[in-house]
Amino acid sequence: MNTRPNILFLMSDEHRPDVTGYEGNTVVRTPVLDELAKTGVVFQNAYTPSPICVPGRQCLLSGQLPKTCGCEGWHDLQPGYMTFARQFARYAYSTVCCGKLHHQTHDQMQGWTSRPAGDISVATPHVEGRLAEEFKRYERPFADFKWSDTKEVKRAGIGRSQIVVNDEDWTDASLKVIERHFNSAQYDREQSQRPLFLKLSLIAPHYPYQTDAEKFGYYLNRVEPFLNQTPSAHPFLCRRQVRPGEDASERELRRATAAYYGMVESIDTHYGRVLDQLEYVGQNLDDWIIIYTSDHGEMLGEHGIWEKQKFYEASARVPLVIRWPKGFDGGRVIQENVNLCDLFATLCDLSDIAIPDGLDSRSLAPLLKGEATNWNNETISQFGPHNVMIKQDNLKYQYYGPEMPEVLFDLEKNSAETTDYINDPTYATDIETFRVRLSELGHGPNADPNYTNAGY
Repeated sequence: MNTRPNILFLMSDEHRPDVTGYEGNTVVRTPVLDELAKTGVVFQNAYTPSPICVPGRQCLLSGQLPKTCGCEGWHDLQPGYMTFARQFARYAYSTVCCGKLHHQTHDQMQGWTSRPAGDISVATPHVEGRLAEEFKRYERPFADFKWSDTKEVKRAGIGRSQIVVNDEDWTDASLKVIERHFNSAQYDREQSQRPLFLKLSLIAPHYPYQTDAEKFGYYLNRVEPFLNQTPSAHPFLCRRQVRPGEDASERELRRATAAYYGMVESIDTHYGRVLDQLEYVGQNLDDWIIIYTSDHGEMLGEHGIWEKQKFYEASARVPLVIRWPKGFDGGRVIQENVNLCDLFATLCDLSDIAIPDGLDSRSLAPLLKGEATNWNNETISQFGPHNVMIKQDNLKYQYYGPEMPEVLFDLEKNSAETTDYINDPTYATDIETFRVRLSELGHGPNADPNYTNAGY
């Protein structure tokens, strides 16, 4: 009997892709990710559907852009929504997730058949039978408990935050899942006759920026924090500044950067433990589809900005590696624009599972197999009701609603994204094309009122 491939989905939170050895960073220590990249396929231009945690993760799981699945802000998928976990479970996969999913409704499983460890909690608006007047007594302004980026930078360094503890626990849980599924020596009830879809979703390198003493000491005098940055004059792109020498000292910025690097090394170590466990129970990693990605990036002080939410490369671009020697050759870098939404169709395609209708998801299988001829070289990212990025080839167009100016970057001419070409007449035709596409996506002054999906 032909069986479908096992799948290991490794995911982090807020990992900018250039803080990896395989992208040429000579300071960070990421041997596990580097080996996956060396033997797998690296997508150099992979983007998040939304540069912030909750919508980015809902869109990844549903294979749909924020506007399509109704997650344009901090909104969860509706209970029972079609996700790749739900689709694979229908095909007899044991779909297991250890770690962060960031679901908020009472449907905490969202198609996963098992969640032995994770961020399982129902957000206040989704509490069934909620008495609004009672909850109102305990409301606090968000600013009361969400620290400023300046405070995050100033408190960074050596520490053992809840993120560190959770990531260790969730990794341990995934090791137990592997042991139970393939060995279960005590009860002799291994489940390996059914394929396994295992996701380990860690929180690091998400702030607070804290790491252990060894890693902090190693990186402190090796990292180069972003200094002498000139923030954009754009009213949205300049938000969340931490001004070197004013809001935080060079030393404080260096400490935060070192801690971030240490957190990246930690996730690399955790993933290595999972791969070792698979080999321990007798699995051949070449038989597995292995994916690594993150929900979005981290500005890390570039352009004077920290955290995410921006359509800069550091925030919107994500690491993406797919390895499956049995299905396609590794050791390649793909330059085409792709999106995390595309993983739904890709995983279905590679596993010979039906791809549901209505997705904003394109199978990456042709690219993985070296067939890029007919690829639509577009990718889209959205945040909130207005902010939209459309990237076509090397041009990155951004719309921020009727009250803010549009932005156009040409990454071929200016990879640093310091020059805005929106008023350059050379790009007039391109800008009009982007505006038409914006309307088709249900945004802008001429938004299509009948928008349903991206139309792929």
